[in-house]
Order: sequence, then structure tokens, then C-alpha cells
Amino acid sequence: MAIKVGILGSTGYTGAGLLGILLNHPDVEVSWLSSEKFSGWNISRVFPHFGGFLDIECLSVSEHPGKIPVNIVFSCLPHGISGRFVSKVLDKGTRVIDFSRDFRFGDAVVYKKLFKQAHQYEDCLHKAVYGLPELYREKIRNAALVANPGCYSTVVILGLLPLAANGFLTGGSIIADIKAGISGGGRAPTLSRHFSEVNENMSASLRTARDQEAEMKYRLSELAGSPVTVEFVPHSVPVNRGILATIYCRLNDETDYERIYDIYKTHYGEEPFVSLLSKGKFPGVKDVAYSNICRIGLALRGSMLVIVAALDNLGKGVSGQAVQNMNIMFGFPENEGLAAPPIYP
Repeated sequence: MAIKVGILGSTGYTGAGLLGILLNHPDVEVSWLSSEKFSGWNISRVFPHFGGFLDIECLSVSEHPGKIPVNIVFSCLPHGISGRFVSKVLDKGTRVIDFSRDFRFGDAVVYKKLFKQAHQYEDCLHKAVYGLPELYREKIRNAALVANPGCYSTVVILGLLPLAANGFLTGGSIIADIKAGISGGGRAPTLSRHFSEVNENMSASLRTARDQEAEMKYRLSELAGSPVTVEFVPHSVPVNRGILATIYCRLNDETDYERIYDIYKTHYGEEPFVSLLSKGKFPGVKDVAYSNICRIGLALRGSMLVIVAALDNLGKGVSGQAVQNMNIMFGFPENEGLAAPPIYP
């Protein structure tokens, strides 16, 4: 029997990506959608590519979402707003996967330090499980609330996770140089995402997604058992979607490439959505576009390990990963609805 799904904030890029996956999932029925900007519109009017696939009206979150019983709600609402609605859904006994940063930090003290305000839903915060399956799969199975990771955090943590788990990270700085597609900034129009601003241009922003840098440090330090510092520099590049991360990490142990490669191969050997490339091979964003796959390549230069990782920011970076989490929560095959290969070119 199919589970029933509701989506809060369904008309952004993450909502559209999520719907595209769920409509091909054999065990899911989309029961309701919310949208403030497009309240009263049929979803196929908002996104014409859904015409003939889904005929459902978007409603204001105040109208009725939550009144129609579902098994799980995906919240694609903005940071700081999502928590209020997530808490209401949880109060009804419905499971939630939240796309915002509101529940990614399991410690209210850490949250207050980062965002200069107290967490308003600490009772929900304590229920949240960080939604990276490669790290917390068993906890995700029985979670009432899953906090979907940020897309930058996902690619960096997956790139470094085998090292952290095996005691290879030093207390020194790790540099993560990230190139990301324009869709990562969301669907709402802004000057920085106008075609003439973006086309034939590439820019860096040291102020972008500081919360995700903290997210990386928080989770990697937890895994390593000691503080891990990540210097994260995001760049915007004129492509629709995709993230390419080049991570520079000085190892705290004399080692060789084969040993490091074996550690990664052992760690990710059974993972359905992490692909370790052979020696001398490195991924590009077209190798992961429209998929839930993260591809990783390695190079060792003296004591400096260079990790190149790529994923689709709307796939494994957010919506695909959310469906992967849903599959785990409801006992479906983990790759159900996600088994399609990347689309090329």
C-alpha cells in the first residue's frame, strides 16, 4: 500500500525536484501541496512539465495542509519559518523530513551560538536525526523528524567521512573549494541570479552559507572525536545545477595512496549512492546530473590528500537525499524511485 505524502512549500526548486522523484515512486501518493505565492494554482500551471502527471491544487499553508492525514510531510519552507510548521505536524504524530537548517544542529546551545537566538522548538530539536544515510542510517529508520543536510555539507562530509571515521583528520585546517550551479540559490529572482549577471561569470562569496560551514565542522568533529576545522569557499558558476568540491586535507599520518584508497573503498563499498572512482579519475557535474549519486576521486601529493567530489545539488544535495531518507524510514528499498542513472549531456 502506498504511503501518503504532503509537501510544505512545494513550488521552489527543491519542491519541484522532490515532486519529480515522488511521481516515479511506486509506493507514494502525493496527497496535498502548499504554496503561499501560488495558492489556488494547479501545480501543472506552476510547473507545466507536470501536466498530465499530477493534477492537484496548491493551497496556502493556513487553509488545510495538515487536515488531510498523510504518513509523512516534507517541509521545503525557508530557514526560520519551517520549524513552526514542523512542530505542528509532529504534534499530530506525522513524521517529517525538513529541508531547512532549523533542526540540523542537535544541540540548542550550539544553535544559539551560531544564530544568536534561542531555538524555539527544543522539544522537536531533540527528536531530530541528521539525514545523512551514510552516517546515521540506523537512527533514520525510526526517526520522527529527519533534518535533511545542506547540499554543501553533504558533498564535503561525504568527501571526508572515511578519514574522520579512521582517525586521519588533523586539528589543522581543511580547505573546501566548491563550485555550485545557480539553482542552489533558490527560485526567487534576485539581482545576483539575473542571466546577464551570471552568464559568462564566476564569483566567490565568503559570506554565503556560513551555517553549512558550521554544519560540516559540527558533524565531522562529532565523528572524529576532536575539533575539525573546515575553511569553506563557495563559488557560483553559470550552470543550472551541480556541485563540484575540491577538498584539500593534510593527513596526520605517513601513508600512501593505496592505503587511503582502500579506506574509502571499504567505507563506501556497500553504499548505493556513493561511487569511488579509480586512480587518476575525477568526477564532473555532468557525471551526476539529475541523479542521487555522489562521485569521489582521490589524489595524494605528499601528505596532502586532494578529494574531488561531485553531486547534483537538487538530487543527492537535497530532494533525492530526502527520498532516500523516506525510503529508509518506511522500509522501502533504499534506491526505490532513485535508481535512474545521471542524464547526459
